[in-house]
Amino acid sequence: MTLQERDRAVNWHPYTQMKTADDAIPIVKGKGIYLFDEQGKQYIDAVSSWWVTLHGHAHPYIAQRVSEQLNTLEQVIFAGFTHEPAIKLSENLLNLLPENQEKIFYSDNGSTAVEVALKMCIQYSHNQGKEKKKILAFRNAYHGDTFGAMSVSARSVWTKPFGEMLFEVIFIDTPTSENLESLKNQIENFADEVACFIYEPLVQGAAGMLMHKAEDLSELMKFCREKGILMIQDEVFTGFGRTGKLFAANYLSQKPDIMCFSKGLTGGTMPMGITTSSNEIFESFLSDDKYKTLFHGHSFTANPLACTAALASMELLLNEETLNNIYSLTEAHLNFSKILQRHPKVENVRQTGTILAWEIKNDEQTSYFNDIGKLLYQEFLERGIIMRPLGNVMYLVPPYCISPFELQMIYDTILEVLDSKICI
Repeated sequence: MTLQERDRAVNWHPYTQMKTADDAIPIVKGKGIYLFDEQGKQYIDAVSSWWVTLHGHAHPYIAQRVSEQLNTLEQVIFAGFTHEPAIKLSENLLNLLPENQEKIFYSDNGSTAVEVALKMCIQYSHNQGKEKKKILAFRNAYHGDTFGAMSVSARSVWTKPFGEMLFEVIFIDTPTSENLESLKNQIENFADEVACFIYEPLVQGAAGMLMHKAEDLSELMKFCREKGILMIQDEVFTGFGRTGKLFAANYLSQKPDIMCFSKGLTGGTMPMGITTSSNEIFESFLSDDKYKTLFHGHSFTANPLACTAALASMELLLNEETLNNIYSLTEAHLNFSKILQRHPKVENVRQTGTILAWEIKNDEQTSYFNDIGKLLYQEFLERGIIMRPLGNVMYLVPPYCISPFELQMIYDTILEVLDSKICI
């Protein structure tokens, strides 16, 4: 049996209707920005394998560090024990974050990082003898697929089977200079009942790379702070350079109470989630009353291998060459966005740092289920580029190690596809 046949016999793939899906492409090797299938065909990974790969595939430095750690300590329970990779990673990451972020809680992925954050906020008020149960979130939000993360994400066909099981969330529009006062008035009506406000800063990724301005978000955050509403900043996607700066937080004048990280955290090498918090949040759980403990944990909490991968990735991220690459990639996207804006088959071009997105004009509405998405996906695969359109929304989120030549090759291919019969 081929790898495709064996895969079809045993595996259930994410976000995939298995009855109608094409066979998965078996990948046998990765190097830099390239992935190689079993026939030896190479693909440029233009979406960083679901936005996680920062420095390219099979990076030798990360591999070396993880290999060394593997021969020292591969796993230890993190309840009652600790280890240097977790301590050092916490120290290093907190040094890069807003100064009010002072504690780190480890978990497994982006969804669980969000689950932890929500539990922290709800129990924060509970531990103080208050019961704040409402959550504030943006329309079109996506924070993950576990139940808490689903609850604070947009209601859609994805969440419909579980609709009555999701907890109450008040959804508001993303802020603009025109609607800020209206949003403040809306929040004012229920501020005393709100446990927290969770949001994706600057870019709503899964919603179709929807973008809003830092100054507008900062103003909304300032208002929430005045009303005593805790803020969870979900940087699972935007963290570690994606927005052009190390974190979206670096664009904002206000500080969140809690932050969530995953995806690029380990450079895409291993799964890991992190939830950071202020001391104020942390201290609300300190008590002689054992029932005020944060009862949450994972078997692989602060796994030493994942911590080591994250430490190595962070070293690479802070390297001058990587920072220059992020700057160059941002500038290249900005220049290409101007070309896209003039193309008759393109609309709503937007860019934040290394993230570039645009929409293909066609007879269907802008939607994840727009049929052109699959056609575009296949067309780019045939041309050796992995793009994963969100319906008719296309985007580029390449690894930072991509060369100007390789990036230009992607740009040229995009223009070729736009001028082909696919985009009539």
